[in-house]
Amino acid sequence: MNTPTTKPLVPWLILFSRTALFAVFQVVIAGFLAMAGSPAPWETSAAWWMFSALFTNMVSIMLLAWLFGRENRRYFDFIPASRQTIWKDLGLVLFLMVVLMPLVTFPSQWLAKWLFGSEEIAFALMFRPLPLWAGMVSLLFPLTIAFAELPTYFGYVMPRLEKQLGNDWLAWALASFFLALQHIALPLIFDWRFITWRLGMFIPLAFLMGLSLKLRPRLFPFLMAIHAMLDLATVVMFLMV
Repeated sequence: MNTPTTKPLVPWLILFSRTALFAVFQVVIAGFLAMAGSPAPWETSAAWWMFSALFTNMVSIMLLAWLFGRENRRYFDFIPASRQTIWKDLGLVLFLMVVLMPLVTFPSQWLAKWLFGSEEIAFALMFRPLPLWAGMVSLLFPLTIAFAELPTYFGYVMPRLEKQLGNDWLAWALASFFLALQHIALPLIFDWRFITWRLGMFIPLAFLMGLSLKLRPRLFPFLMAIHAMLDLATVVMFLMV
């Protein structure tokens, strides 16, 4: 699949976009909390990180649709047609799920114990009480992330950086790293241990998902669905706390 020419700076801006948007929306939420009389609006805003993610996803989807449209492409053109290989791809995806599940849990648990001495301390910073209505609205976050996150880093950014840099492995490494990096602002808590935890816990998962999509772009629909299910499980876990 040929990668269209776009302005050189645009893929780099999109590479940073989601990290910046997470922070911007947390600032906006903190502002509303301050106007509502919260005594600690920034600290309280961390509890609303799923809303920051939801708003960012919506902006990312609209931004991608606009950028693809400028190239005379449709939104899903980064997914190659592959009806002939669907069963083979499904088998590969099932294997990947076996590998991905430990990468979702073990790095998080290990890092939390190493940095905080306890998983509970890290998780308490991440998952804070919210009104029931807010928890229910948060269910929209995993439904939108499927169309926002992997398409941003690997559907749009990676192939365009590959063309600019002339190095497909460097493009993959950059896209994968920034996929992991964005989580330091979700939520943005100015504690080096929390920031390290949020970055480190996603490094293995981000690089493996990126590698899978680099080598097999036709896995996009499957991994997008898996990504949504993983984050849906996170929201459900949050609602049960």
